[in-house]
Amino acid sequence: MIVRIMGEGQWKLADSHFPELNALDDELLEEMESGDEEGFRRALGALLDAVRRLGSPIPDDALEPSELILPAPDATLAGVREMLGDDGLVPG
Repeated sequence: MIVRIMGEGQWKLADSHFPELNALDDELLEEMESGDEEGFRRALGALLDAVRRLGSPIPDDALEPSELILPAPDATLAGVREMLGDDGLVPG
């Protein structure tokens, strides 16, 4: 799956990594529901770091269609709320 982090680029991730990403997404949702800005920042950072760590970067000049788009590291809690689907940011 191709994952885009807004403002950064794209990474290719194997489907086998999605249980970890889903767990981090669940943590992010919990922090957002509580309105804890510090917890939200920490959880968003952990999710984005996992994508960077687990994925293989796609060169900037090789634009691929993204199957999942994640917010930029400096996204606001309100902005991320607007991006949420029924399953959070990461489907599944």
